[in-house]
Amino acid sequence: MNENGRRISSSAPLARSAMAYVLAGGRGSRLQELTDKRAKPAVYFGGKSRIIDFALSNALNSGIRRIGVATQYKAHSLIRHMQRGWNFFRPERNESFDILPASQRMGDEAWYAGTADAVWQNLDIIEPYGTEYIVVLAGDHVYKMDYEKMLQQHVEQGADVTVGCIEVPRALASGFGVMHADATGRITDFIEKPADPPPMPGNPALSLASMGIYVFGTKFLIEQLRRDAHDKESSRDFGKDIIPYVVRHGKAVAHPFSRSCVRSGMESEAYWRDVGTVDAYWEANIDLTAVVPALDLYDRDWPIWTYGEITPPAKFVHDLVGRRGSAVSSLVSGGCIISGASLNRTLLFTGVHVHSFAQVENSVILPEVDVARHARLRNVVVDHGVRIPPGLVVGEDPAEDARRFRRTGTGICLITQAMIDGLRG
Repeated sequence: MNENGRRISSSAPLARSAMAYVLAGGRGSRLQELTDKRAKPAVYFGGKSRIIDFALSNALNSGIRRIGVATQYKAHSLIRHMQRGWNFFRPERNESFDILPASQRMGDEAWYAGTADAVWQNLDIIEPYGTEYIVVLAGDHVYKMDYEKMLQQHVEQGADVTVGCIEVPRALASGFGVMHADATGRITDFIEKPADPPPMPGNPALSLASMGIYVFGTKFLIEQLRRDAHDKESSRDFGKDIIPYVVRHGKAVAHPFSRSCVRSGMESEAYWRDVGTVDAYWEANIDLTAVVPALDLYDRDWPIWTYGEITPPAKFVHDLVGRRGSAVSSLVSGGCIISGASLNRTLLFTGVHVHSFAQVENSVILPEVDVARHARLRNVVVDHGVRIPPGLVVGEDPAEDARRFRRTGTGICLITQAMIDGLRG
């Protein structure tokens, strides 16, 4: 590794002995209507990607070549995306990519009872691969991380489980597993989503939170899953059951994200985001329009792999006063047409068409949206395939916006086709 923590050689011996198991079954209800038709990991991000692409790309870039993805809630969009964009793994190279929907495989239950049960139910698929380690990942966060470094710490410290962790404001920590760790990094206490998160020693404003990333030896994990499956009091969850048990009866070690985060020369911070609310989702996408964004998607050394849809180039047309196709501080994806309209600090996903005299500012526009003439959109997230009618104005009258659309406390409006259809009634 060089001084910036970047991989110098492509060899990753521990990663090649590991399987990444991605938990991607969550709904993400705080994203409101954005997850009415898709699971949170399948939500679009950054112009052409899905949220799950970050965990999958981290695994691939780290050298892991066996990946399983457990799906559950409204999984069709997610499964279709993975079939299209992640179908290049080859068995003859000892690679595998398994999509694992919840199904009636063990007992009478069809759904995964919890995150641990989502692994337990698929042991007959996991065990034959014979990997030494399993890296359990949440599929709904945006970050760049080298899991090889976490695997190395796990082996060096002789841990039973290594837990990826990040410092978060204590006021926000109730949505995470929160831990205490001693000077050696050993976890001495772990509480899942506490109402009153304990502070970090010496820093009462912060808590040490779990990222939902765990490294286990495969044999040890199987033993714990088997024990947990026979515990009638268990909720079959990693954060609520497996990790606290190992903290009490084994050796659990904390792995600070700062040790393995991947940064290009353009990134000054260890970037990790839970884009689990409409506000957080809007902000993380809009941040990408900055001159030097906190997350560098142009980093060729750590690419974010995704489904490479074939599209024509973006096009800007008309050059008349008041009718000029233009974009300032914006990201415009392939297949977009800016026809005599203006964009400012806006992110357009694939295939968006913005018609003449329309104005779009501080907005995140998902694929295949059509913005008609004279529309004015400000501080909005527009869902996939929405048809914005001529002259619609959003972002100028808070009371009117709240009546017609999903408006957050900070003034961001989420617009879906059902909401637009409701305007005609």
